[in-house]
Amino acid sequence: MKSLAHESFFGVFIMVGFKYSADQFLMLFMGEKKGAVLGRQVKDLRLSKGMSVKRLITEMSSMGGFSAQHMVNGVEILDRMLKDKKSFNFLSFPADIVATGLRGALAQAVKHFDAIITTGGTLDHDLARAYGGHYNLGSFYADDAELHKRKVYRLGNVFIEQKEYGLAVEDYFNEIMEDIYKSKDYKTEYSASELIWEFGKRMKDNGSIIRQAYLHNVPIFNPGILDGAFGTQLSIFSQTHNFKLNLIRDELKLSDISFDNKTTGALMIGGGISKHHVIWWSQFKGGLDYAVYITTATQFDGSLSGARLTEAVSWGKIKEKAKYVTIDGDATIILPVMLSALDIV
Repeated sequence: MKSLAHESFFGVFIMVGFKYSADQFLMLFMGEKKGAVLGRQVKDLRLSKGMSVKRLITEMSSMGGFSAQHMVNGVEILDRMLKDKKSFNFLSFPADIVATGLRGALAQAVKHFDAIITTGGTLDHDLARAYGGHYNLGSFYADDAELHKRKVYRLGNVFIEQKEYGLAVEDYFNEIMEDIYKSKDYKTEYSASELIWEFGKRMKDNGSIIRQAYLHNVPIFNPGILDGAFGTQLSIFSQTHNFKLNLIRDELKLSDISFDNKTTGALMIGGGISKHHVIWWSQFKGGLDYAVYITTATQFDGSLSGARLTEAVSWGKIKEKAKYVTIDGDATIILPVMLSALDIV
């Protein structure tokens, strides 16, 4: 059966030379007992008033329903992963969802993971919103030229006034960075995770991802820290202060995590550098043992964001016998349901 997961029926028919009838084909690839391939029966979903999300997911477990089944599987895998006390668990995500209200759920979930890997823009949005920045509901179909005239940025269907993001982030950054610089334990050289921890120490908003990571001693690794407003300000700051950013130090920490933990797992939201850093370092320990990936990207352009987790198995980034699933869909819809079903927030 494993080969069927990687080949189309048409491709398999070509390989066997069209020598078999449909019944013979099923028996050849599915065993003498054709019933052996059949799992649980599809059952009709029964909804009830006041049904909890946890109960809904339980009811959906036999619904079938394409991506819904993958989401149910994802909840089951995450439940096992988070209950496995021997597993070192990563949470990875890109910056765009931090511009949405999903930021709050991510901040709540931080304490259940051992490390976070994210992108540069996460620091920008989390910092802006921690200091009262107002992000607004918008539209994908807005007139962007008109928004530019009105000094409004568009991030998907989220609108952000320039005054709430650009210069404001610079002001917040400099306020905290100067305090770090003047502190008695200033070190002149920091890794990205060390610097982010110092920011979390000084931030007051408990709805902040950075703040929650500090409070629960969860390191935030940010290999793309220079890509964004935070990184730009860091570059400017280094020109007038005795400051150095050591990016390699975090890579060595990730290497240590890989070699020091026999069992590892990950909830990966979206692709790019954050996803790749999780699976890249995991290959050196033989691959992840648990993995749940949420994506809207297509695999047919060869991108990492579109790559299903089965592809990572070929690289040794996920173990062949790991518990893993790729869930196709929008994380702003899927993640709140999954986290609520897990009862961890």
